[in-house]
Amino acid sequence: MTRLQVVVVGGGIVGAAVARRLTLSSPRPEVTLVEKEASPGLHQTSRNSGVVHAGLYYAPGSAKATLSREGVRRLRRYCRERGLPYDEVGKLVIALDAAEEGRLRDIQARAQANGVPRLRWLGADALREVEPYAVGRAALHSPTTAITDFALVAAAMLADAQARGAGVLTGFEVVGLDHRGGEVEVRAADGRALQADRVVIAGGLQADRLATLAGDGPSPAIVPFRGEYHRLVTSARHLVRGLVYPVPDPRYPFLGVHLTRRVDGGVLLGPNAVLATAREGYRRRDVDPDVVRALVTSPAFLRFARANLRTGLHEVAGSLSRHVFVERARRYVPAIRDADVEPAPAGVRAQAMDPDGALVEDFRFSRVGSVLCVRNAPSPAATASLAIADLVVDQLDLG
Repeated sequence: MTRLQVVVVGGGIVGAAVARRLTLSSPRPEVTLVEKEASPGLHQTSRNSGVVHAGLYYAPGSAKATLSREGVRRLRRYCRERGLPYDEVGKLVIALDAAEEGRLRDIQARAQANGVPRLRWLGADALREVEPYAVGRAALHSPTTAITDFALVAAAMLADAQARGAGVLTGFEVVGLDHRGGEVEVRAADGRALQADRVVIAGGLQADRLATLAGDGPSPAIVPFRGEYHRLVTSARHLVRGLVYPVPDPRYPFLGVHLTRRVDGGVLLGPNAVLATAREGYRRRDVDPDVVRALVTSPAFLRFARANLRTGLHEVAGSLSRHVFVERARRYVPAIRDADVEPAPAGVRAQAMDPDGALVEDFRFSRVGSVLCVRNAPSPAATASLAIADLVVDQLDLG
């Protein structure tokens, strides 16, 4: 019996998890993962805060809620089996005033509905037992919220897949996905080509472009937002033990500056969220004219920009001024001084946007013939990657 040929496009953590899961299928297909960079996992997988999200914020019953909770269980076990870092440092979501306390109660109800374990409501004094340098009116403590290194996790998943026979091709920039009968020809910019019975697109920042190549529609479109980080210098790392988060403001589409301990002992401040002018625009000077042209001619983006002008200016102010950035973190940890902070590498978030200018909040998938497209995989996609892989493979009809 001829084995099915499956090509996974994209070597980030979602693509790696899908490739690994495919090699565990019965019957097992021939699996090839292709990645346009010289090595996998260089973008969102390597440029994030490393938080394993417990599922506090997500609407009960949503894909984010269900996949994150299953993802946490799977990821914790996987990290322990593979000897990868997984540290339950805990998250403190802090309310600064009465209005935020009301919203925090709503978050508590969501988290309980999602099955987040061992939640505690803390007053102003009790929260300092968890984070001695933090201040606030009240806080919700999630002691099982963890941190890991998602780049190491993705590399381990890909190594598992390769050990079970999967191939990995790097420098393979997909420029064509041509349907030929029941097969798909996956063409690279350098002339290489693969024949596939099934294709999974897990392209992250390039997800909409790749889906369009496969014959899918242009929406939702990916809009890149750069998340800029700072980090505490070594002498100031003691100011934060775990994760210190604000209460989300429903008027704004992004969370705001928070503080995150890393598995290497460092502490990140951020990210903010400023519009990037390139899909992989990690620096302000990174400009792709095609991306800029697409944004300024997009009715959806212009509608979003008008509705969120104040938020955009707020984020830009923090981007241009380290002092402003630090002041936002000082609302929660007042002991942090400007001199305690230094720049850290930025990331770029692949944010999907619908034609009406609304940001796509949940995971979204589509299918065109034999091609399954992961159209939106925002945070907590890394947390949920093993669960997402199950969902994707179940939809492939491997026979």
